[in-house]
Order: sequence, then structure tokens, then C-alpha cells
Amino acid sequence: MKANGAMTIGEAAARTGVPPKTIRFYEEIGLIAPAERLENRYRSYDEADIRTLRFIHRARGLGFSLKDIAALLALYRDRKRASREVKRLALARVAELDRKIAEMTAIRNTIADLAARCHGNNRPDCPILDELEAAAP
Repeated sequence: MKANGAMTIGEAAARTGVPPKTIRFYEEIGLIAPAERLENRYRSYDEADIRTLRFIHRARGLGFSLKDIAALLALYRDRKRASREVKRLALARVAELDRKIAEMTAIRNTIADLAARCHGNNRPDCPILDELEAAAP
């Protein structure tokens, strides 16, 4: 880190876990403000940028879309915000996860059922392969 607190993109990446390419992408799409430029034209990041990148990284880790993260960042920056909008976004994410869990559970149960019906012996007949063939368009 530079004496004045400015960091290069590499240093910002190391402190946040967000790769430099992703940081540049976030700038490109307007999720974060373009970085200040040093005299050598290198991007320069400060502690506020690090907090924002960590926020985004954590939200991405929880599966929020970039659109939702933009909304969450706007709410985060608005100290007069109503928390109900933040909660609405969080509950929408929970509902999306519940849908995915139900879908994955159904897939898991189908595969487990097929595996249970397969004898798993030296004979060639296999209900798993038969089911996959039957389901083909």
C-alpha cells in the first residue's frame, strides 16, 4: 500500500479477494465508480473502494445478481433508507434459493430412485440407462 493510502488494482484485489479483471469489469458496468488514476495512469483504490469491493464480493458469494447488488449498494450508501427494501431483496433471494433447492432435491431423488432400481451387477440391463434413453427427445 502506498504511503497516502492509495492501492494499485493488484493490492486491492489481494485485500478483497476480487480478481483485477473482475474489478475492471465492475468499473466497466458501473457497479463501482471508475478508480482514480495515478500519474503513471495506474488505477488507485482507497479504503472506501476496498469496503465496496468486499461488500460486492460477499453479496456475490451469497448469490445475489449484479442487478440486486447494485440495488443493495445504493441502499447501503443511502443512510436515510428504509430497511424494508433491503429485506425485500434478501427474501427474494431466499425464495430463489428455495426454488433451486426444490429443483435439486427432485433431481437427486430421481437419480437415487434410478440407482436403487439398478442391480449393479455384471448383467447389461440397467434401468438408469433405460430411463435416460426413454427421456431423450
